[in-house]
Amino acid sequence: MSEFALSIVVFLLAHIIPPSSFVRPKLIALFGRRAYLIAYSILSIALLTWMIVAGQRAPYIGLWPPADWQWWVAIVMMPFSVWLVLDGLFEPNPLSVSLRKKNLNIAPGLSAQVTRHPVLWGFGLWALVHLFPNGDVVSLAMFGGMILLAVMGFIVVDRRTKRRLGPKQWRTLANKTSLIPFLALLKGQANLKVLPGSVLWIAVSVLAYVWILISAHAWLLSTDPLAGLGF
Repeated sequence: MSEFALSIVVFLLAHIIPPSSFVRPKLIALFGRRAYLIAYSILSIALLTWMIVAGQRAPYIGLWPPADWQWWVAIVMMPFSVWLVLDGLFEPNPLSVSLRKKNLNIAPGLSAQVTRHPVLWGFGLWALVHLFPNGDVVSLAMFGGMILLAVMGFIVVDRRTKRRLGPKQWRTLANKTSLIPFLALLKGQANLKVLPGSVLWIAVSVLAYVWILISAHAWLLSTDPLAGLGF
């Protein structure tokens, strides 16, 4: 359990210190924005992997019994989570996390039209749906911490973007999307525009999800999500 606790502390520190308003600008000035984002993404994946592996080694302390519906929640919702992360990272988004250059003249990607924070929502949704079939103390600490980080990310990224764009321009762009997924579209504030790149990332996300479901999850984490459904 001590290794798992250490992995959580390191993971949280890595998501508090480098993105802070004091450290992040210095790292971007030193390495460039794209290099910073790529390196930070690799670090996040590595630390997340360590946390998961450390959690598997920790003692199991159950909190609620397993049920078939818990697995179905994850199976049904994970394609949307995968798409939010991949499309959010690789399509333009002037208001949130993206590997694309912050060019206000380029139309936002499909996920950025759905919500202004697709990557944060993707990770938060991933953590939430994995809570249901993993009813133990370790999973609650790990996935609960991920959800908390995603929620905190909404506030931090909005504050940083407002500083960069100015309140007026930020409000103009933010009114074309919404924090809550699909809310701006349902209210008629935004019109959904599916670009060729968006179709590509939908296809990539579907393929990535199928690979994770039938192979990668069991291979990397020694847990078959389909086993919970009796397949």
